[in-house]
Amino acid sequence: MSARHAYPTDEHARAAEIVTGFFASKQETSAVLLTCSCARGRGSRDSCLDMAVLVRPELLATERTRLEREWEELYGTESGFRDLLAVGRYSHVDLELFDGIFIPGYHGFTSGPDEFELEIGNYLAYSVPLHQRDGYLDELRARWLPFYDDGLRARRLAMVLGYCHNNLDHIDLFVRRHLHFQAFRRLYNAFGEFLQALFISRRTYPIAYDKWIREQVVDILGLPELYERLPGLFEIGRFESDELTRKAAVLEQLVETYVEEAR
Repeated sequence: MSARHAYPTDEHARAAEIVTGFFASKQETSAVLLTCSCARGRGSRDSCLDMAVLVRPELLATERTRLEREWEELYGTESGFRDLLAVGRYSHVDLELFDGIFIPGYHGFTSGPDEFELEIGNYLAYSVPLHQRDGYLDELRARWLPFYDDGLRARRLAMVLGYCHNNLDHIDLFVRRHLHFQAFRRLYNAFGEFLQALFISRRTYPIAYDKWIREQVVDILGLPELYERLPGLFEIGRFESDELTRKAAVLEQLVETYVEEAR
């Protein structure tokens, strides 16, 4: 899970340096992290610079408003950030303050996958520390990496598979009622839940469920034969037909082969 970070432009690197220096000067800061595409060496000049600042819960509860205000003031006046904005179409700084408390979010029948594993993965497994003041980040990594405990894993996997099968079961019903857009949404949500369950079953944290799919399935999970079958799930010749039902059957088979049989 080690990340090899690289900045796509000098402006990205300079902006990261400014952010790191600013928050390193704050006594509340436990760590400053580079996250997402730049942390994995995948950024482009159009990429935003994703960074996260770790603050212990008791401090963030009282100091968040002040830290956010001071950050906004810096972001609005520092020339290095204006230089970054001029580089690409979306090349801004996307910064999050977080306290290291990871709690499963809402996952309903029509919501698609929740972000519990994504948050742990992007903050802890795939991030690059640019500054550390104390051992809080190391404590979190020791607790959550390489993966969370088997009891939680069993509960999470059962929950995600339940929602995935529910979405798949509804697709043919909606197709027969000519509700093809709703059927497509159910297919898309089931696909995200399939990826979520796939990673949980292999005790590996994901990066995202709607991008970097090849990188995750091929490079991280080592399943190139599975990836070859995924783009075809969304290659639809005639939308208002029973094609979505057939796609659902294919995805159901993938769930059975790659998740149910691997539990």
